[in-house]
Amino acid sequence: MGDSSGGSVIRAAGAVVWREGPAGPEVALVHRPAYDDWSFPKGKLDRGEHVLQAVLREVEEETGMAVRLGRRLPATAYLKDGRPKRVDYWSAVAVGGTAFRPGSEVDRLQWRTVEAAARLLTYERDVDLLHEFAAGPLRTRPVVVLRHAAAGDKSRWRDLDALRPLDERGRRDAQLLARLLGAFGPARLHSSLTARCLETLLPFALRTGVGPVAEPAFTVGRSDPERACARMVELVEATDGPLVVCTHGEFVPDLVVELCRRYGEKVPEDPSLRKGGFWVAHLGDDRLTGRTSLAALERHFADPRRSAA
Repeated sequence: MGDSSGGSVIRAAGAVVWREGPAGPEVALVHRPAYDDWSFPKGKLDRGEHVLQAVLREVEEETGMAVRLGRRLPATAYLKDGRPKRVDYWSAVAVGGTAFRPGSEVDRLQWRTVEAAARLLTYERDVDLLHEFAAGPLRTRPVVVLRHAAAGDKSRWRDLDALRPLDERGRRDAQLLARLLGAFGPARLHSSLTARCLETLLPFALRTGVGPVAEPAFTVGRSDPERACARMVELVEATDGPLVVCTHGEFVPDLVVELCRRYGEKVPEDPSLRKGGFWVAHLGDDRLTGRTSLAALERHFADPRRSAA
């Protein structure tokens, strides 16, 4: 377990990990002997750790499972030893890992149906979280709108602006972004034609073996927001799995607004992004109607101090 990331609020992250069972979805619950309670796997952020890294680490430490994140679930907030504590949660499925090993912090793991889990959970806040999980789509697909990482001072660049590369901070953030985006699984990558956008995706492409497709529609100076939105919708409708679009700050708000408008989510007050930031829209499909809806929306920044998950 790690230390919190600083400040007066204790930050933690966890997941409702689920699998298909004979009687419907089953969720993983863990028992902590120190508290004699049953809860979802979770734990505090290490100092300087991004919340997406923390949830993957904590779930694996407590259960042995490597997971892929699904839709964002409501955060819980309560007092811990007189201090406010916030736990950010996601739905998640196991994609690997090792067998569960009992330890001093977690000594038991059980898979329970939603109904049985509601009876076993110790805290009412966790029961409420479980009901939120059960009320939404189990399977979702993420659509990521990513603004390229830092690329130096534009006024000092003397060559074609499309060739302007990432600077040192941008390259560092691109490495971190590869790990953060990996929390949602391998994805189809589509990018502006510019070097700074393609370089932002390069570390993620190297990790997954899926190269980015360069698109004029997402390129400043070669396109406009209307064309960018139309192309994004085409890609969303043609893609079953995760999708990442890397573009420029000029296009980001329009892309986010279009996702919200088309798939039924309230538009955020500020849909813009700093460099190296990304929005994740979790889309779910209704089994009866086939209608696609936006089940959750979250925003992150490469710098964990700015993360607004």
